[in-house]
Amino acid sequence: MGAQWKVKHKEVAANLKGRVFGKMTKEIMVAARNGADPDTNSRLRLAIEQAKKASMPKDTLERAIKKGAGLLDGAVHYEKLSYEGFAPHNVGLIVECLTDNVNRTVSEIRVLFRGGQLGAEGSVAWDFDHVGLIEAKGENPDSDIDEAAIEAGAQHVEPADDEGLALFITDTTDLDSVCRALPEYGFAVETAKIGYRPKNPQSLSGQDLEEVEAFLAAIHEHDDVQEVYVALEG
Repeated sequence: MGAQWKVKHKEVAANLKGRVFGKMTKEIMVAARNGADPDTNSRLRLAIEQAKKASMPKDTLERAIKKGAGLLDGAVHYEKLSYEGFAPHNVGLIVECLTDNVNRTVSEIRVLFRGGQLGAEGSVAWDFDHVGLIEAKGENPDSDIDEAAIEAGAQHVEPADDEGLALFITDTTDLDSVCRALPEYGFAVETAKIGYRPKNPQSLSGQDLEEVEAFLAAIHEHDDVQEVYVALEG
């Protein structure tokens, strides 16, 4: 759970598909500010690839690119906000938002943090590494995860989870090149982004863990929240 808190149950995730598309649309629009051509805009290319894997309708995808690039009237401009703080039981977390209404988002995030503690800038980030995070799946049983990590230029790799996804960790500047290289070594990239990894994740169980998960669920469900990174094992 340390890299990014995720909704656990697949049926819940399915019900949130509309919200997922909304978050992806925001990311595409922000990425497209630097150009509508994915061949020259790596952030946009990665956002498009993930939207396609999530089965985003083609017209929705194309409209998001055009709006972000300023090619359509009525373009919406999103600002990025980051919050640092603590969930119950002093679990550190970083919350990233994209919003078209800063005052609204600030107010609502403060309310959500009442179950924990909202910190100042830098109060938590020091205990996280800012890295590239790539989830990739081996395309055949012979795919060597360690060799792929070394040859593709990743700093580190974590073994595949229950869904067969290995986590390749890169320098922030190497994210795009590693994404391009992994397929050559038998790994299909599922997701890729710049994010945070906790240096000292905590281990919780029982009621303590349930309290933290309930806190995280409320934050994750907010429409302006894009990513939630948590210093929690599992």
